[in-house]
Amino acid sequence: MQIEVFSDVVCPWCFVGFARLQEALAARPGIGAQVVWLPFELNPDMPAEGRDRLEYMRERFGDVNRFDAAQKDLQGVGRQMGIDFRFERIRRAPNTRRAHMLLAWARRHGVQTPVKKAVLEAYFTHGLDVGDPEVLAELAADCGLERAAALAALGDSALRSEVDALEALARRWNVSGVPTFVFDRRHAFSGAQPLDVFLQVFDALRRPVGATAH
Repeated sequence: MQIEVFSDVVCPWCFVGFARLQEALAARPGIGAQVVWLPFELNPDMPAEGRDRLEYMRERFGDVNRFDAAQKDLQGVGRQMGIDFRFERIRRAPNTRRAHMLLAWARRHGVQTPVKKAVLEAYFTHGLDVGDPEVLAELAADCGLERAAALAALGDSALRSEVDALEALARRWNVSGVPTFVFDRRHAFSGAQPLDVFLQVFDALRRPVGATAH
């Protein structure tokens, strides 16, 4: 089963969706899923160097204190999923294009999911600037990739074009919110749905052993 997931690395519900998908895959180890993480930039016009997070939040949403209750709720959900949300540590609102380029490059090396998790944890737990190439290269190295090669990939125009094409695919598929999960290009849903929703889709789409896809 192929599972394509459109998400952004600064979306907390995308982190929850990541964890719920992993939980679902662990509950159905026999489905042989191939997971592909696809780009969706929530703030594509963010400057390449990012912005001060509080300044950005005030400008976009007004009173940032109104998010306190939502963040506390997310922290509670996160604890249940093994996610340590530390919103108070986040100082920069990053441009996420380079993070998506790193994920596209990591896919070529078969470690996209570990890199995805590392980037999410770096931002939401450690408050790191995941728009900074040096930070991203270090995360790649932590996942077993070559640091210098990761830095080079972040400046690769062909890789940037690949991410552009994948974001255009999201628009063609009318993806308007994240996370969005697409299963075998036959079924899709948006949001960090409960575990049983994932399992229902797995069970409905799973083919008998030895069956051939057409």
